[in-house]
Amino acid sequence: MPTESVPTSTPPMRKVTLADIHDARNILKPLMPASPLIHNAWLSEAYGCQVHLKLENMLPIGSFKIRGATVRIARLTEAERAAGVIAASAGNHAQGVAWGARKQGVDAVIYMPKNAPLMKIENTRALGARVVLEGDTYDDAYAAAREVETSSGRTFIPAFEDPDVISGQGTCGLELLEQLPDADMIIGSIGGGGLMSGLGIVYHELSPRTRLIGCQSSGAPSMVRSFREGKAISLETAQTFADGIAVKKARESMREILSKTMHEMLEADDDEIAQAVLTLLEKSKVVSEGAGAVPLAVLEQLRPRIQGKKVVLIVSGGNIDVNVLSRIIDRGMTRTGRRLRVNVLLSDRPGSLARLTDLIAKKGGNILQAIHDRNEPSTTIDLTEVALTLETRGREHSEELIEALRQHVIRLELGH
Repeated sequence: MPTESVPTSTPPMRKVTLADIHDARNILKPLMPASPLIHNAWLSEAYGCQVHLKLENMLPIGSFKIRGATVRIARLTEAERAAGVIAASAGNHAQGVAWGARKQGVDAVIYMPKNAPLMKIENTRALGARVVLEGDTYDDAYAAAREVETSSGRTFIPAFEDPDVISGQGTCGLELLEQLPDADMIIGSIGGGGLMSGLGIVYHELSPRTRLIGCQSSGAPSMVRSFREGKAISLETAQTFADGIAVKKARESMREILSKTMHEMLEADDDEIAQAVLTLLEKSKVVSEGAGAVPLAVLEQLRPRIQGKKVVLIVSGGNIDVNVLSRIIDRGMTRTGRRLRVNVLLSDRPGSLARLTDLIAKKGGNILQAIHDRNEPSTTIDLTEVALTLETRGREHSEELIEALRQHVIRLELGH
């Protein structure tokens, strides 16, 4: 899986100050509106607190990455602007660089791995950047971009480990302070750490009472482990569908900022993250990618501590592949008992299938798919098999439907 790691040879990073972030806000204000903060009544009732969603997925490229990339490009010298910029990314950072470069009249080249999502490749091209597909992984694309940087004179725009990029991401925190000055807790996902580092600097200075919690997928917990162990660590693998935070190598400079500003870090597994994506879609009408849903995925772990509190979940991005989203919806509905798969054996006589569908309708089930196979080798000549995918109201309704079908058919087997 592509990850947005950085080499160990990078020089020490300049300290980011609150003044840097205020300057970044001045750069971004004329270019884009603040992302909205909305209160969600359903989540608030479910968790016994006031849940607010900071919708970074509503920014022009559907991700917070637009902030840091745009600020970094804005702070180029005239000579650097003339030479253009270069970056490497598997997704959101590519679009952020492309958008920021187009807005400011700077030529951009983005190296992306050949297996990057087609949607993100095409979106980056549509924003005016020249896309070069190089290698099978992000690391391949990164190495190629850094090599061309040296020979072309273009300025490399990092994904997170850069003071200008962090300053740009920190503007999310300044917006939040204006939108909800008395937030008790803010939860945001961490990949390389740019977003929560910038936000942490803001809140450490201006609202130290607010509890800040970072979160990652348990399949790629490089920064969570680094935070707990007090040193930057590197994972052998980063296995998660939340590709925006699938970072194997934690950077020490980022860990140092987070160790001073984050109060806690938590993990959620991919099943929990997928369920959070589905919940945001159903209960908030918000489309989130995996990385953007992790704050909701960890919220259950915090339930005893958030009663009556004002909690902000940062939905950091919404660029999810539609095929992945379709699988999440399907698995989520199956897990909650609202989608039922059964294989039934019927007598192969006229009207048998009609009577079966009539029974399902009378019991309130909705047939999503029916595959009628009269040539199944395991059945006799007078029998037929039907594979059904049904939509139900939940587990109890599914059990009622299964029992009714058992009384009607010769054999019933539950599908997967």
